[in-house]
Amino acid sequence: MIWLLVFVVLLIAAAPFLRERLRKPMNAKARQAAPGAFAQLSGGLTHYRWSGPLRGPVAVCVHGLTTPSFVWDGVAHGLAVMGYRVLSYDLYGRGYSDRPEGLQDSSFFTTQLEDLLQDQEAGDDFTLIGYSMGGAIATAFAAAHPTRLRELILLAPAGFGSSPGRLTRMIRQIPMLGDWLMHALYPALHIRGTEAERNLPSSVPGIADLQQRELGYKGFIPAVLTSLRGILNEDFTKELHSLHSKGVPTLAIWGQIDAVIPPNSAGRLAERARSVRQEEIAGAGHGLPYTHTEEVLQIIAENNRRGLM
Repeated sequence: MIWLLVFVVLLIAAAPFLRERLRKPMNAKARQAAPGAFAQLSGGLTHYRWSGPLRGPVAVCVHGLTTPSFVWDGVAHGLAVMGYRVLSYDLYGRGYSDRPEGLQDSSFFTTQLEDLLQDQEAGDDFTLIGYSMGGAIATAFAAAHPTRLRELILLAPAGFGSSPGRLTRMIRQIPMLGDWLMHALYPALHIRGTEAERNLPSSVPGIADLQQRELGYKGFIPAVLTSLRGILNEDFTKELHSLHSKGVPTLAIWGQIDAVIPPNSAGRLAERARSVRQEEIAGAGHGLPYTHTEEVLQIIAENNRRGLM
């Protein structure tokens, strides 16, 4: 009897990891329906798309923790109408890009961005736009290359405040148990979070289904986990202060009812970088790039007309 009990316990312990091994690989077959193109970079294959006119100011868009580059579809269309040539891409571990192993810290992500910009010959004097975790990536890149940017735009950016719950702290700090908790609990949490937004207006059709589709591919959950332990465990207020001192034009846009970003983030940002222009969109949550696309584009356009950017 005791052996049966041990077997059941071991099966329960192993089940989340077995499910991960059985998920579909991101391979050539999975990439057949991918829009855009691919670049072989130092960390692996990266999926990217250009949109907008062939000539015009370049805008580079960096997505967040769990939603790949399709999150930019509405914003990219609006920027293209403004005359921007827009480059969006899938971070490693998401979308159609490869799933390399290792800690996904700021250096990991800025290297991917540097590689892609070089591969695409994007040059300098471009607008860099980061959403959520992409805001932290964009800030880290801008701090390392301040002279390359025309402007920095941050949408609900991570990296300027930290108030993780008990579960998140356990996942980050306890290796084996944290891994198990992530694989066992995260799929249901991801589905619950995306279902909560299913009936909201969106500039990305079917975004909830697209977000949930990520769970079907091997490497997505480990990528989210190692990002939680990596870049999302870092603080970028010093980097933003550096940008302030170097005069990099920066705009931050927040959602009024964002339940994901810590509420003290805007205040910490203002303390470290007073030159950053901050705007808030009434009624917007964390999904503001796709739920409040027109408001985001209007704020960007208005700041450009003011000559602040």
